[in-house]
This record gives sequence, C-alpha cells and structure tokens, in this order.
Amino acid sequence: MPEISAKTLDEIDEAKEKEDLKKLEAIFFVSGRWLNMQEIISLSDLSPIIIRELIEKLREKYDEGDSAIEILEKSEMWKMDVRQEYSEIINKLATGSAEFTKAEQETLAIIAFKQPIKQSVITKIRGNKSYDHVKKFSDLGLIKKKKEGHTHILTLSDDFYDYFSVKNPETNENVLKELEKEIKIAEEELEREE
Repeated sequence: MPEISAKTLDEIDEAKEKEDLKKLEAIFFVSGRWLNMQEIISLSDLSPIIIRELIEKLREKYDEGDSAIEILEKSEMWKMDVRQEYSEIINKLATGSAEFTKAEQETLAIIAFKQPIKQSVITKIRGNKSYDHVKKFSDLGLIKKKKEGHTHILTLSDDFYDYFSVKNPETNENVLKELEKEIKIAEEELEREE
C-alpha cells in the first residue's frame, strides 16, 4: 500500500478548504440576509472554528480583489452585501423587489414615518395582515417592539438603516424628505383603495 506524503495531505487539505470556501460563499450569496452561526452551521455542516476562518478568508478575498462585494458582521451575524458606494445602483435594480411585498413596504414606510407608533394604530390603518408584517420586520431586526398595555410601541432599529443603506433621518434631512414622499404616496393609494 503506497504511503501518502505530507505534500499530498496538504493538497487534500487545500482542496477541502477551497470547497468549503465555495460552499460558504454560496450560502451567503443565496441567503441575502443576516445569518447567525447556528444557521451557517446547519447549512454548511462545518464547525464554528472553520466557519470563522473561512469568513475571514472571504473578507480578504473581496478586499484584496477590489470587489464590489463584502462580508459584513454585526452582533455575531454575517451577511454578503454590495459595498455602500454601489448601493444606489442596487436600489435602482431592486425597485419592486420581491423581498418585501408592496403591502409590507407600505406598512414599514408608515412605521418609519410615524415612529414611535402603536401596533394597534398600524393594524387600524393596514388591517390584520400588518401583524404578519410587524412580525417579519421584528424577526429581521428592522424594528423594535416595546410592550405597552395591550399593544406594542414600534420604532425603527439601527439595523433598519444598515439594511436599507440609508442614514438615520435624525442626521440626514434628505432621507426624511424621501420617506415623507413615500408615506404620502402610500397614504394616497390607501385613500383610493377605500
């Protein structure tokens, strides 16, 4: 039986690492959202130590390759995204994105504009489907819910601004004006539907 040389073992390890790196890259690409370590483990069948090493290698790959793609980290979660300087192009392409339905977009726009706002008020404006919308936004970390009586007070989280690559309106009047326009359009559409 032939012996396996150290060089052959290194080649096998290198090939395995390349394959694992491709697997992780595919997971980030397809998910398009923040993933925690447990989700990455279940999708990749890799150990946390290997995953952390591979995430670092992906970051280096995108940084050294002068790529428009980057790997972001926040609160022990990771996401593949387009670099900030290209977000305007992406926003043009993503208009009408299937990530959020039109109804969800309108609900989120109202929360963004009227915050802090009671969930019961959102339900009166948007109907019972808004419960699902609020749950989805909360699960994604886009809004914060604080129990008050029989309802919740809804506000935007810092993740909202990161997710949509916009600045906090408290520090950027232009964003607030854009949100106001979107709210006005949504309100006009609601009036026409009634």
